[in-house]
Amino acid sequence: MRKKVILVCTECMSRNYTREKNATSNERLEVKKYCKKCNRHTIHKETK
Repeated sequence: MRKKVILVCTECMSRNYTREKNATSNERLEVKKYCKKCNRHTIHKETK
């Protein structure tokens, strides 16, 4: 079973991406992605 999560930029706190992850995983997702507001690659973390 998969669960939809929202990724938030750690710099400007904008919600840029949605992604699916395994529902049994307890770890928070952390991905380096491009932020349109910051105009560069930043770390995006999963929200609650």
